[in-house]
Amino acid sequence: QVQLVESGGGLVQAGGSLRLSCAASGRTLSSYVMAWFRQTPGKEREFVAGISSSGGTTYYGDSVKGRFTISRDNVKNTVYLQMDSLKPEDTAVYYCAAKGGLHTPRTEHEYDYWGQGTQVTVSS
Repeated sequence: QVQLVESGGGLVQAGGSLRLSCAASGRTLSSYVMAWFRQTPGKEREFVAGISSSGGTTYYGDSVKGRFTISRDNVKNTVYLQMDSLKPEDTAVYYCAAKGGLHTPRTEHEYDYWGQGTQVTVSS
């Protein structure tokens, strides 16, 4: 079992930055593919970014490409999401997710473990 805990959410003005963290416990993250998703009320979870187990390959949703950066520190068992040039439409609850294997899917049902989420609010 892997337990994931997100932190770093909050309120920021448009154009600002936030860095989310996802700390894992229970097992080392080095063998897991990791991803960030986000969700707004009434909508499905949206893929934001994913990273391979080694950290060598990253993937991004079209709406955040060029503004967000996913990274991981397998020694600290933590995954990060650096969010720059934030827009009001980035407002959502952000979730960290993990799965075994090599593939980095963009669909939520393929992930095995989830954190509780952290709220990000971007004011205009």
